[in-house]
Amino acid sequence: MEISKHIADTATQRDLIDIGKKLLKIKQPSGVDSTGQKVYFSFLPFSTNVPGGGQALITTTTAGFYLGDRSNTYMSRMTFTPYTNFGRRFGLPIRSYIWFRENKWVIDGDIRLLKYPIETWGLGREHHHDDHLMMDYTYLRVYQHAMKRIKDGLFLGGGYNLDYWMNIRSREHIALSEYTGYPYGTDDQDYSISSGLSANLIYDTRANSINPWAGNYANIRLRMNPKFMGSDQNWSSLFVEARRYHRFTRDTNKQNMLAIRHFLWTVFNTHAPYLDLPSLAGDTYNTSGRGFPLGRFRGKTLYYAEAEYRRNITDNGLFGFVVFANATTVDGPGSRFFKSWNIGSGAGARIKFNKNSGTNIAIDYGISRHHRGVHLSLGEVF
Repeated sequence: MEISKHIADTATQRDLIDIGKKLLKIKQPSGVDSTGQKVYFSFLPFSTNVPGGGQALITTTTAGFYLGDRSNTYMSRMTFTPYTNFGRRFGLPIRSYIWFRENKWVIDGDIRLLKYPIETWGLGREHHHDDHLMMDYTYLRVYQHAMKRIKDGLFLGGGYNLDYWMNIRSREHIALSEYTGYPYGTDDQDYSISSGLSANLIYDTRANSINPWAGNYANIRLRMNPKFMGSDQNWSSLFVEARRYHRFTRDTNKQNMLAIRHFLWTVFNTHAPYLDLPSLAGDTYNTSGRGFPLGRFRGKTLYYAEAEYRRNITDNGLFGFVVFANATTVDGPGSRFFKSWNIGSGAGARIKFNKNSGTNIAIDYGISRHHRGVHLSLGEVF
């Protein structure tokens, strides 16, 4: 499998690690051999407001590494983002995207244990922005998929998916079922389980998923959740995503790119639990919908599109900027699918943390009609 020709030349780049070594007068270590077994870590701690009030401490650790020779193996990534308010709110998400030697197999995983409050607005535009309901729950997610290369960048496989929502309750004087008008996963049972298998197909020609320098990505996931595997209801879903990274220059020392992504997410049975319905920021890294609150829109079918222009400010790649815009349409009360659109936009700064893994500190400011906020992350948003 041929590796993308658009790979950044790190020899002339600078990052925060280079600056730290210079200030502390640390000698540069010897080079890494072509197998690239070295792990490149990036770490970012920060504090943020949480729904329901208060502050939470969030730390993000991203690791980029190779499990084979760099000439024929893409960079793998693992991201660990624990957070806590040092009370009864915490999150332990671990996400991975692992490329095996010569890109013969790719395995992606998403494991989370969360306990925190979240705002919800019902289905579609059922409620105004200020008329949200505050919920509490504990959530366990276990997604694990393995895919084998069929040809070039095309991979086919499957995996297991578990969503276990526990102790679901409203923090207001109105029941979740009454507020949403949706009967599944909102009743007095106070928990819901979705357990099942998925068929997965991806097409991926990105040499580095932490900071794609070029290439294309597509993902199709058909998930089935039968009762005999532990689900409360028989239901299924389809997630289809495509991304394009188009460079305007052949100079591998410069970032000048338009990145585009869009996805369609739908469920095929009216019995799907409320918290498992397609929602904004419900994607793997919770990155969709900059400029909107987490989970602002939810429905049985959701379509999302986003474009982002990325460019260096300094020639050595240490500083850069982005501008972005996104659009969401969802079915439900008060909105018509593909006719009612919700628009967000914004801009952000990029600071190179680790040039070897391409990891940036991403600081984005997004706005929409009723909301604005800062989004911090390690690595590009998509």
